[in-house]
Amino acid sequence: MPPLSPDPAQCLALAAGVLLLGLFLKRRVSALDRLNIPAPVIGGLLAAVVILFLRQNAVHFDFADGLKVLKPVLQNAFFTSIGMLASLPLLRRGGWQVAVFLAMSAFLCLVQNSLGMAIAAAFNLNKLVGVVAGSVTLVGGPATGIAFADKFEQLGVAGADSLAIASATFGIVCGGLFGGPLGTWIISQRLKRQPRTHLSAEAQAEIASTEEGTRISIDVTQEDTPLLRNVIVLVIAMGIGVVVSRWIESKGITLPSYIGAMLVASALRNLDDWTGWFRVSERHMDLLGNVSLTVFLALALLDLKLWEIAYLAGPLVLILLAQALVLGVFCLVVSYPVMGRDYDSAVMASGLYGFAMGTTANALANMRALVERYGAAPKAFLVVPLVGAFFIDFVNAAIITAYLNWFGR
Repeated sequence: MPPLSPDPAQCLALAAGVLLLGLFLKRRVSALDRLNIPAPVIGGLLAAVVILFLRQNAVHFDFADGLKVLKPVLQNAFFTSIGMLASLPLLRRGGWQVAVFLAMSAFLCLVQNSLGMAIAAAFNLNKLVGVVAGSVTLVGGPATGIAFADKFEQLGVAGADSLAIASATFGIVCGGLFGGPLGTWIISQRLKRQPRTHLSAEAQAEIASTEEGTRISIDVTQEDTPLLRNVIVLVIAMGIGVVVSRWIESKGITLPSYIGAMLVASALRNLDDWTGWFRVSERHMDLLGNVSLTVFLALALLDLKLWEIAYLAGPLVLILLAQALVLGVFCLVVSYPVMGRDYDSAVMASGLYGFAMGTTANALANMRALVERYGAAPKAFLVVPLVGAFFIDFVNAAIITAYLNWFGR
């Protein structure tokens, strides 16, 4: 029978169903919530399995026409919101530790890519498979993996989008499972620090401040609201970013479509820091980015073709297991000593494992668990979110683009 081809509105409705399923399962299965696995990933993976089953029984879905309209807009909106958070004054406020942690995280991107390429070459696979299962999806997460998937497809990585989702999901699980125990081992064995029986007032205030930073209030009776102003600035940056991306590509440089929007957004944010013209709000931009990312992932997972990466199952698992082990060693022998060999550096090592193998949510969850047990770590809660939430996305995108242009010659 001919394939079923949902239009954009129908794809959006299916994505809403995927999100509802994921949210329902996170409420019912505490382990999913504890590991910080995003709801669209949970629901989307189950939907992909159902679609695979239906495909084997002569019901074939083709989401290409519907997704080609929705995915680029949501993808660019998310990465534009990241660009809006890349403030130079914030970087300076973090001091030398932010710069050092960012440089170390950038070096880790190269380590992950080199390791992945070496194992892929050992299996006679395209070396770019190792890059996809490297910093693209581990430091970058599922959104970066999907955003770069088309470029990797063009360079011979079949099923790059499915490979990206599989790698990112594995990384998120590892980041949630192993980051906390890693930090606990460093604190108890290297620092000989004993757990506190009660959460200190300082630790309570620190956790409360990180949670308060995620809350916003919206007056729905007003037309000129901070949220609307931030939507306007976001959309303007996206539009100008398209022009910038096309100009860069005209120079023969391979890059994903969102790079121009990220650059424009960063420029507007730093101009706003200087002039106050746009009144960019980190909280509102974070909200807009999270909504865009959530719907984008749900849509992308609808088109997850599991059958395209079946031949990679064994090598992919080996690459990812090696990445998990090497990252743990990196946190112990590089991150912890470089950042100072103190309690804050131990908490940072746990956070690094969280976002370099999963997401920033994993990093914060790992660090909060340690703070609740051992006491406040103010430097860690300043440095890790600044680097993991947005600065490393810029650096990682530049590294991935360099790999693409190197292999695409």
